[in-house]
Amino acid sequence: MPDEISVDDPASTTEVELSPLLAPRTDDIRFITSASDLDDAVAALLAGFGALAVDAERASGFKYSQRAYLIQLHRLGAPILLVDPIAVCEDDPEAFARVQLALQDLTWIIHAATQDIPCLAELGLRPKKLFDTELAGRLAGFERVGLGAMVARTMGLQLAKEHSAADWSTRPLDQSWLNYAALDVDVLPDLMSALLGELENQGKLEWAEQEFDNLTRFAPKAQKEDRWRGISGLHALKQQRDLAIAKELWMAREGLAQKLDVSPGRLIPDSSIIEVINSKPRTKAELNANKKFFGRASRSYLDLWWEATARGISTNDLPLLKLPASGIPNHRIWAHKFPEADARLTAAKMAMAVVVERENVPAENILSPDSLRQLCWSVEPKSESQISDFLLQLGARPWQTKLTSRVLEEALSPLWHLPSQE
Repeated sequence: MPDEISVDDPASTTEVELSPLLAPRTDDIRFITSASDLDDAVAALLAGFGALAVDAERASGFKYSQRAYLIQLHRLGAPILLVDPIAVCEDDPEAFARVQLALQDLTWIIHAATQDIPCLAELGLRPKKLFDTELAGRLAGFERVGLGAMVARTMGLQLAKEHSAADWSTRPLDQSWLNYAALDVDVLPDLMSALLGELENQGKLEWAEQEFDNLTRFAPKAQKEDRWRGISGLHALKQQRDLAIAKELWMAREGLAQKLDVSPGRLIPDSSIIEVINSKPRTKAELNANKKFFGRASRSYLDLWWEATARGISTNDLPLLKLPASGIPNHRIWAHKFPEADARLTAAKMAMAVVVERENVPAENILSPDSLRQLCWSVEPKSESQISDFLLQLGARPWQTKLTSRVLEEALSPLWHLPSQE
């Protein structure tokens, strides 16, 4: 194994010679575009051994949807499969149901599983057992947990990542892209093996197993109904009418993006929405003449943008400037408005910093920041066991509460009296 410190630490004076991995280490790479070929290839996977390396490529930033445009599958002693899910589903909509049935009992190796689980789930693919190499690296104390950095550190190989932001909906796929995609799953079994040893040596394997089991039930958060309030620059708007125009333009863009399956920002950027609000065009021609209103669809769908602008200008359904508070207040205002809660949060963070230093695990992986804030907002004094139960109800895993409950009780017990949180 190469010197671990020098690879991840730019300040190190020791240099490690990395071997470039330019092509997958197997000649059996199959590009799959039909259901029958997929069935045959999955049978070949089952003849291999060990865990199943899984990856997915999307077209984020290019397409509206987050669907997978390429699925990569690999086991040791078996071929690397590069599967076109669009073509396969058109050939046989039930094809991936058979894949799930055949492969569901294997441990799936995924790097940064929360990114790929949603698009895999759209195809009916869901791991029952999982090993997340990125999360394993965090628990093992790696400073850098990108796939390339981790492969360099554990395997001494330089993994090119030049196509990570490519438009994977492109067809036909360039051979260099397919090579890149194959490399991602080629290295995962060896990376898993190295990380298993690292976690076991550090006494953290049980922690990882609890985390991986929790990940098998991962689901992305439900989208907010007022997503339009995420427009960049919206915070500067102080009039309800301006918000109404912003909302109408955002909804028009969202509908068109979904219809065309194009990333919304590629139609018109947020800055164009803000420009319309600031310039207040009185006619469609005036909107058309505004050079600061731009984007690939700014003129081809001019009628759509003008109609949305007109609706915003005329509607009586004006959005609230500020939404009513829900849940606990933002912790950034605690020091000013809720000093007792802020004192508890400050003490809790100091206690957590000691745990982070001792265990060499990022704070957010030891306990989610939201769970910590929920605990500190609570006005009821809690014993160590009550803190553990409280955190478990919020979704913390047993290993996390075992590490944190006592230190948090010790930090918070002097401060747990009723604050003025009205």
